[in-house]
Amino acid sequence: MSTSDKNHFDQTMKFDVVADPREVSSRDILFTVHDALVEKEYNPINQIVGYLLSGDPAFIPRHNNARSLIRKKERDELIEELVRFYLQQNR
Repeated sequence: MSTSDKNHFDQTMKFDVVADPREVSSRDILFTVHDALVEKEYNPINQIVGYLLSGDPAFIPRHNNARSLIRKKERDELIEELVRFYLQQNR
């Protein structure tokens, strides 16, 4: 392996994901799920955190298709949206 090949593996690679415009955004999913939880009189923060930490969809009701909707995104994508929003709002 040449020196240039070794240097290539030492560099940080940048990976950008291009979102499909037909996909529902993480933001919209979180707001829809929040509204469904409020309508069912659950504490939306506790329920969403429970789902994000455990991955157990039982924390999210089927009401207004919320359970199915939240599972359209990986949990890390939802957490990423929450962190992004928090940092943007608190700078």
